[in-house]
Amino acid sequence: MTLLSEINEQPERIRSLLASQKKTVERIAVEIQKRDIRYIFLAARGTSDNAGRYANYLLGALNGLPLALATPSLFTYYKQPPKLKNALVVGISQSGKSPDIVSVLEEGRRQGCATLAITNESESSLASYADFLIDIRAGAEKAVAATKTYTTELMSVAMLSAALRGHKKQWDELGRVAAWMKETLKQSDFIAQASQRYRYIDQTVVLGRGFNYATAFEWALKLKELTYIIAEPYSSADFAHGPIAMVESGYPVFAVAAKGKVFLSMLAMLERLRSDIDAELVVISNDKRALSLAQVPLRIPTDVPEWVSPIVGILPAQLFAYHLTRAKGYDTEQPRSIRKVTETR
Repeated sequence: MTLLSEINEQPERIRSLLASQKKTVERIAVEIQKRDIRYIFLAARGTSDNAGRYANYLLGALNGLPLALATPSLFTYYKQPPKLKNALVVGISQSGKSPDIVSVLEEGRRQGCATLAITNESESSLASYADFLIDIRAGAEKAVAATKTYTTELMSVAMLSAALRGHKKQWDELGRVAAWMKETLKQSDFIAQASQRYRYIDQTVVLGRGFNYATAFEWALKLKELTYIIAEPYSSADFAHGPIAMVESGYPVFAVAAKGKVFLSMLAMLERLRSDIDAELVVISNDKRALSLAQVPLRIPTDVPEWVSPIVGILPAQLFAYHLTRAKGYDTEQPRSIRKVTETR
C-alpha cells in the first residue's frame, strides 16, 4: 500500500464510515445533549490538530458550541490543568497513543467531565479514557503522511455536528461527500503535470479562511513533511496584517477558496496578489472567479457546501504534495526524520 493508494481509497473510507458509524454518533449526540455541556475542550497533535481547527469552526458555526484547543503541556510538564467544568473533553488521535493527548482525557475524566475519543485505534489508551468513542474506521494507514485518517477525522466531526443539530439536510449532504471526493480525484494526472512547474521552489505560503483555515494548515503540513518546503499557513485576514510584505512577483502562493461566507474575502486577497503583486497562484476552489486567477486551478465540484468543503478540498492538496514530492525526487513513503506514530509528552 502506498501514499497514492491511500489517497485514492478515501471516498470508500468515507462512505464506509458514514454507513457504519451513523447510529453510534447519533447515540453519542443524544447522551451529550443530556448533559450540561457548555463548550468543547479538544486535544490533538499534528494532522489531528488540523481536524481540531475544523471542529472549532464547524461546532461553533452550526452548533453554537465554543471550542478551546487544549495546551497539553499544562497537563504533562506543568501539572497545572485548567478547570474543565461543563466541558466535553475531546481527544483526536490517529493512533490513540500520544501520552500528552491521553493525559487531557484522563484529567477530564478525573474532573467528572464527559469525554470523547476520535481515533483509528478503538483499543488504544485514548479510547480507554473515553466515555464515548468514534472509531474513524480508516483501516491501516501505512504511509507516514496521514491522508485517509485526516479525512475520516473530519467526517467524524461533521457527523457529530449533524447528529447534535438534527438536520436531515446535513446528513443528506454528508451522503454526497464520497461522490464529490471521487470526482475530485480525477485530476491526479493534471496535478502531476502541473506540479512540475514548482519542483524548484523552496518556500511558499498557504492561505485559507473559515472552515478552510484547517485546510491551509493541513496542506502546509503535507508540503513540509513530504517536499521539505518551508510552507507557512495563514488566515487570509492575518496575512494582510504584515506577512503579505514577503510576496513579490513570481512568489508562489497556495490558497483554498471554496464558495461560502468567506469566499469574497478570499477572492479579494487573490485579486490583490495577482493584479498588484503578480504572485504565482495555485488555487483550490469551486468558483470560476477564483480559479481564473490561478496559474494552476485545482477544482472541486461546484455544489460542495462550504461546511463540508474541507473534506473534499484537501484531496487536491494531498495529490499536489504527493506529485511535487516525486517531481523533486524525494521518497513519498519514507519522509526524512519522521515516523508514523509520534508519542509526545
